[in-house]
Amino acid sequence: MEPGRKRLMRMLAIMLLAVLINSPALAEERGPVAGATAGGMILDLIVLRPLGLAATVVGGAVYIVSLPFSLAGGNAGQAGRKLVGEPAQFTFVRPLGDLRFADAVYQ
Repeated sequence: MEPGRKRLMRMLAIMLLAVLINSPALAEERGPVAGATAGGMILDLIVLRPLGLAATVVGGAVYIVSLPFSLAGGNAGQAGRKLVGEPAQFTFVRPLGDLRFADAVYQ
């Protein structure tokens, strides 16, 4: 594996670990999902969570590429939240079966 690609993979793994470590504390803030069905949970687990993980990884790569520009523009934090934080919260923090997408990204 190329050194640059290896470094990128390490950085993405570190970001993923940071989200996973913090997600249990954040997940306890919300109660159980009212009206969550088994079908909704299966759809969430099999389709939406893998898509959310892919969005988090792609967002992380885009964030790294855009970092010099967002640092120059003074919005690196906002870019990180939108490109990595929100997809990671959708994937790892949202209760299983919570299909209310308007509330899926928590403030």
